[in-house]
Amino acid sequence: MTSPETLQPWFSEIGVVGLVPDRWEPQWQARHHVLSRLARYFQVVWLDEPTEWRRRCSLREVVTRPLAEDAQHPSLLQVYDPGFWFTPARFGDWFLRKRLQRARNLLLSHGCRQIVLSIWRPDFAAALGQIAHDLSCYHIDDEYSFSATERELDEREKHLIQAVGQVFIHSPALMEKKGHLNPHTEFISNGVDYPAFARPVPEPEDLRHIPRPRIGYAGVLKAQLDWRLLLELSARHPQWSFVFVGQINPYADPGDPLRAMAARRNVYLLGTKSTAELVQYPQHFDVCIMPYCMNAYTRYIYPLKLHEYLASGTPVVTSPIRSVLSFSGVVALAESAEEWARALGQALSPGATAASERERRQAVARAHDWEILVRRMAQVIMERFGPLARSRWDALPPGFPAISRKPEACDPELRNKCYSS
Repeated sequence: MTSPETLQPWFSEIGVVGLVPDRWEPQWQARHHVLSRLARYFQVVWLDEPTEWRRRCSLREVVTRPLAEDAQHPSLLQVYDPGFWFTPARFGDWFLRKRLQRARNLLLSHGCRQIVLSIWRPDFAAALGQIAHDLSCYHIDDEYSFSATERELDEREKHLIQAVGQVFIHSPALMEKKGHLNPHTEFISNGVDYPAFARPVPEPEDLRHIPRPRIGYAGVLKAQLDWRLLLELSARHPQWSFVFVGQINPYADPGDPLRAMAARRNVYLLGTKSTAELVQYPQHFDVCIMPYCMNAYTRYIYPLKLHEYLASGTPVVTSPIRSVLSFSGVVALAESAEEWARALGQALSPGATAASERERRQAVARAHDWEILVRRMAQVIMERFGPLARSRWDALPPGFPAISRKPEACDPELRNKCYSS
């Protein structure tokens, strides 16, 4: 593989500062998939949240590091670690400005001429006035009230949506609720690293001893799952193994229902896995499930596991949340315990596991590969920089996206025209 030092993004004069609500970790969310792939087009810095002062006893220098080793693909994304910051609430904006300035200066020192702010939570709205930038993008991939009951749009978020230059919305219900507030709004769904989930892999060691049929869930264990339903199904069907792969959400711990599930002989909790490890499980389930509660919060989600499950080819049964309704041709919808039992039984039938059915599921997932979705996102960003930038986009070689390229592949004359205007 070519070393990172010999590679550059296609449009290296554009730098993106990713304002995210967490540090770079092995469990990937949509922002990890998007920003790591945008780094093939632009220079991208993931701005780590500062380490909380009580958890760090020594002051470190500010560092950047390449994309973590657990990534599925090589990337030029840099993770910017601001080191130790003691941040009393009253100084929050000042510290944010300092972090943004350092990230911006880093990109400028690497030759960037245009700066894009990529904002992933309304909490970072203050960033718009903190540093000079050429385009601001706001990504809405969740209902940030996190409320199970419907709430009016928060005024702070409404103002942010109206103020930024570009909005990307990742679920159809969020598009319906917030898509009208900014004329520069693009719907781009959540996706899947299709090759990672579709490629046959050996059965994980901790799954081998679990009897079939396996009813599997791969993802965070949280209160938004319908634990009452799961308790009923696992009691009614002791012949089925219910397998849960993932960490327990510390902010939405299911509590007693999860402990009751764990006590069942046909229930298996396999614990936290990195994203790289998680890809091994769905293809070794007999049915993949998304048993969400039906409420105002889950109406707005677009689960990453939807297309991850489909990419594995395994039959899928899900609660009828808004984001899955258009996929009813390749997933089974169920709400009551009776509907779930019937759908799971059908999913275990020979017809549901036929090669033709597997191929239909995978075809849908393939169309939602992150490479396709992020390419569209990068195109929208380039279009916001005007006609010459669009011309540069149109000049991309056939067969793109590639991971990255050698610097001399760019047309310097067109590049200089684009950014000197």
